[in-house]
Amino acid sequence: MPLKTLFLNPPSFENFDGGAGSRWPATREIESYWYPVWLAYPTGMLEGARLLDAPPHHITAEETIRTCKDYELLVLFTSTPGFPGDVRIAEAIKDSNPHIKIAFVGPHVSVLPEKVLQDSKAIDLICRKEFDHTIVEYAQGKPLEEILGISYRKNGQVVHNPDRPQIENLDALPHVTDVYRRDLDVRRYNVPFLLHPFVALYTTRGCPAQCTFCLWPQTLMGHPWRKRSTDDVAREMAKAKEYWPYVKEFFFDDDTFNIQKARTIELCAKLKPLGLTWSCTSRVTTDYETLKAMKDAGCRLLIVGYESGDQQILKNIKKGATVERARQFTKDCHKLGLVVHGDFILGLPGETRETIKNTIKFAKELDVETIQVSVAHAYPGTELHEYATKNGFMTAESKMVDDAGHQMVQIEYPGLPAAEVLDSVHRFYDEYYFRPKAAYRIVRKAIFNGSERKRLYKEARTFLKLRAQRHKWVEEHRKEEETPAVAPAKA
Repeated sequence: MPLKTLFLNPPSFENFDGGAGSRWPATREIESYWYPVWLAYPTGMLEGARLLDAPPHHITAEETIRTCKDYELLVLFTSTPGFPGDVRIAEAIKDSNPHIKIAFVGPHVSVLPEKVLQDSKAIDLICRKEFDHTIVEYAQGKPLEEILGISYRKNGQVVHNPDRPQIENLDALPHVTDVYRRDLDVRRYNVPFLLHPFVALYTTRGCPAQCTFCLWPQTLMGHPWRKRSTDDVAREMAKAKEYWPYVKEFFFDDDTFNIQKARTIELCAKLKPLGLTWSCTSRVTTDYETLKAMKDAGCRLLIVGYESGDQQILKNIKKGATVERARQFTKDCHKLGLVVHGDFILGLPGETRETIKNTIKFAKELDVETIQVSVAHAYPGTELHEYATKNGFMTAESKMVDDAGHQMVQIEYPGLPAAEVLDSVHRFYDEYYFRPKAAYRIVRKAIFNGSERKRLYKEARTFLKLRAQRHKWVEEHRKEEETPAVAPAKA
């Protein structure tokens, strides 16, 4: 028998959407949780293993520590903003169960394995990048020196075994929905723009796009695009429909779900007979014919990374898309009746007061159903992190999140103070949602959908509370910037 293994997305900040399924780990404006898909794969590969997703199930650190007393191996998915707290809980688990082995996985430790192992003795090993087979081999007792993709200590020194090749045959992996059904309560997962309850999974891995800020392709799964067969995806979806007849929506959380037209159309032909409502990510380069096939097969919504309304910024981040293409894509979606959730980022290279104004104007012109506005974060291992560090643009504290896990401005350019960027996030939301057209959409949804009314009310209260907290931070920092430094008295 392999080591009795617990795969853990750990408790952290209150309502923290951790890295086990989130591309942008943080405490959200509105409580949101993505599925721990990365942890679900090896859980399904290892006999006797269990997946514990603490944040959405509101499992405390104390409960987690007690649970770990019954296990021989803990696999903890960490993130850059959550890492300090994850180390503390790992050390507490080790104190409670000295014999347990603790492995950390995820982008942060994949990029910084040497530093992580030197910083905490509670962590026994790091499984770098795609860790599915790496951790399974360790749990099954394979000698450390023979396991690819692993970092560990030996005779006081940190040893890094060669990287493991990326998984090519994705059909050979287990279906994560089997693990969800056994270990998770799908009603605990919420994303404001998706129907509730929803279930999320992947049909591909990797992303050929070169966006400089994007976390996973640069640190965890790589750029080469690998796909499951359409038959395998259809089989899992048919099974998922039987598992959860009450689920209102399925979400394909691939970085680039529809990047290959022929494969997308083929998959849509196999999803259509299932009668599912589903949504997915999309790039603005997707053409009308592909979008139509998706709509006909039950697609409801697309998450689209517009990022900026300034063409030069799109070039700076190697987005591989144009503002004009984004306009046409959005028109196509509106024509087909596809709902769009648009993602925008403030503080990318080249950002100025003028480009922020342009992006807000661009977003209002697109007029998509919902938006998310984030501040640019320079994750270790990304090209954006290298750029910001090399040019001295990282703030003095370089804090990604505040003490509650909410996103903070980490990159500051000359002439654009951090407080102004954070304040622009609020201005963006205000200008977008307080337009009559956008406000009418929200009110209409609340009036004609009783279940959504309660959800919208709760989300509005949460958002306004965070808005007030951030406004307070902005005002405090503005006062600090306006207060002249007092020279020390001469002796």
